[in-house]
Amino acid sequence: MSNAKIDALINWLLQLSGPGCYLALLASAVYGLYCAILLWRKVQQKRFRPAAADQFMEEVKKFLENKDFDGLAAHCDQPKYWSKAFAQLVLVALSQRDRGLAKCRQFTEAKFEKEILSEIDLRYSWVIAMIKTAPMLGLLGTVTGMVLAFGKLTNATGSGADPQALAGDISIALYTTADGLIIAIPLTIIGGMIQVRITKLVNATQEHLEEFFFLLQAAMTK
Repeated sequence: MSNAKIDALINWLLQLSGPGCYLALLASAVYGLYCAILLWRKVQQKRFRPAAADQFMEEVKKFLENKDFDGLAAHCDQPKYWSKAFAQLVLVALSQRDRGLAKCRQFTEAKFEKEILSEIDLRYSWVIAMIKTAPMLGLLGTVTGMVLAFGKLTNATGSGADPQALAGDISIALYTTADGLIIAIPLTIIGGMIQVRITKLVNATQEHLEEFFFLLQAAMTK
């Protein structure tokens, strides 16, 4: 392939990358927001509100004081508790209590890590990926626009380069950078808010599990 054909191919790819950057930025914005919304809803579903958590713990305490393990399991297996992390972990712990308290606790905590936190972390990693990708796509558009603009200046003869063509290339360079930041900044704020909720979910669940295992140990040693 001759140098002229290679130059023509590179120029065509550069021309195509302008609209391609805009489409990629739009896709990253939509997918990032989609993941953020799903993750927000998932964390909300897994969490107990403080008042509801206190009420649930009182119910758990009553069952364990009466050593009614089957009744507590049936209580946790109600549809309204299917999405609650702590209620489902209580159900897991009750099913493993015959293995001894230490192994039961270890198994329950591993279940929390693998089946609840891993799913949340996976979705959150996609939000972070879109936050990092958007500015990089904007930078790609900037580099592409500047290469095209300088290419037109280099090839200009006689009266010089067409100002409108140069302005179009430079506008791509500027707008894609701005678009990347416009996408990344709100997603960063949303991601931070979600991270706070994830931390609250983890802390609250671990605190409730501590109290539950204390009550379970008391019930099993009576």
